[in-house]
Amino acid sequence: MRRDWKNKTFILAITAFLMVTGATVHQAIAYFTTYTAASGSAVLHLGFTTTIPDEEVSDWTKHVSIQNTGDKECYVRVKAFAGELYEAALTYTDTSGKWSAGEDGYYYYRDILAPGASSDELLIKIDHLNREEDFNVIVVQECTAVLYDENGQPYYDWSILADTGEVQE
Repeated sequence: MRRDWKNKTFILAITAFLMVTGATVHQAIAYFTTYTAASGSAVLHLGFTTTIPDEEVSDWTKHVSIQNTGDKECYVRVKAFAGELYEAALTYTDTSGKWSAGEDGYYYYRDILAPGASSDELLIKIDHLNREEDFNVIVVQECTAVLYDENGQPYYDWSILADTGEVQE
């Protein structure tokens, strides 16, 4: 009698197991047999921001403008270096009112520079302090792509590294 009870329990357990697994097999089969096919192609164009400075010197003044030769809109900034003796002798002027001095020594162009467009001139007056020796005034320009926030407002981020895409800390 005891043996019959064990057999009935075993058969009941196997039947319950088969009923539970049988109810979910249909969903599992549907999961493993679902597929899709795709055809065609799409070209992915990665745009780059490239700028070229244009410098002309006349009457001890550098006339600097920046041209966007890249595929994307960008912001630009400019800084001049003249060495220890002449650094304080450089004066910046802007007739358009679109350049402004930053705390880091750069002059920032306020407007977004569209592809193919050029910035207004930034004038860098060089006071040679009545010295006869040669010296260089080096103009460094940088650009960064225009970014947009969740509201669609443009902004810039000068901390993004160009070659890695990582943010400086």
